[in-house]
Amino acid sequence: MRKAAAVPLSLLGVGMAGLAYASVVERNAFRLRRFDVPVLEPGRRPVRILHLSDLHLTPGRRMLIDWVRSLGDLKPDLVVNTGDTIAHPDAVGPLLHALEPLLSRPGLFVYGSNDLYAPRPKNPVRYLWRTSKGDHGQTIPSLPWEELGAGMAVEGWLDMNNTTARIKVGDLDVAVGGIHDSHINLDRYDMIAGPAPVEADLRLGVMHSPEPRNMTRFASDGYQLLLAGHTHGGQLCIPFYGALVTNCGIDRARVKGLSRHDSAYLHVSAGLGTSPYAPARFACFPEASLLTLVPRRRSDASTREVR
Repeated sequence: MRKAAAVPLSLLGVGMAGLAYASVVERNAFRLRRFDVPVLEPGRRPVRILHLSDLHLTPGRRMLIDWVRSLGDLKPDLVVNTGDTIAHPDAVGPLLHALEPLLSRPGLFVYGSNDLYAPRPKNPVRYLWRTSKGDHGQTIPSLPWEELGAGMAVEGWLDMNNTTARIKVGDLDVAVGGIHDSHINLDRYDMIAGPAPVEADLRLGVMHSPEPRNMTRFASDGYQLLLAGHTHGGQLCIPFYGALVTNCGIDRARVKGLSRHDSAYLHVSAGLGTSPYAPARFACFPEASLLTLVPRRRSDASTREVR
């Protein structure tokens, strides 16, 4: 009987070093990405949107909490949280502490599945051939999502799950449409369907998971900028290749960053956290994004990141 070949110690060492880097270094190397988005009418003053997503916060993540608190120094005109904010029953207090410097700013939020259902151990390799849709296996929410929402809403942030609203952002009258998480079949686009108000200075669509069927409806209804999270940017990526999976219906090329979807701009955040059971990132730094909305020009047909 032939013996199985032993794994070379050098290869094992490289693997262990890579795991240590992904779980200790890169997972905590938070970055702020900046983009210009040309969606305003000529002559309008630029406004700044801080886009947060996928914190998956647990009470012990002090570095993440402190970094989010530091974002208050940006003084954004609007903060948008696209969900999967907590990952532990005791995380609401630490989350509100993290957001405290931002809660005085105008804000919007939607939920992700992990705001309702606590994460469970699972084999991450299966995401190579399927999404995690339906994986929570729970019928009754196990996380304090109502307390989470109330904590943000009491400070004036708008709950945009399957609803519309108007909000003043800087000098702008902004029409917002939002939906709950399609990953757990709680999205109800029909509840907000119809042309977005054309008289608004900006029409903004907000969701957790960037599913093309919903993005197409947002764009068809006249929403100019769509914000989403959920993908974690692929989370474990290959340098010079990118994400292997998106965990939803969007293509790999748009797994994070600013792009287009039909007539709308789309920004997908790679998010700031990970599941507690998969605490690693590789070639995909945790991020928040500062989107500066600027007036349109005739030549504005592409997207760019501001370095």
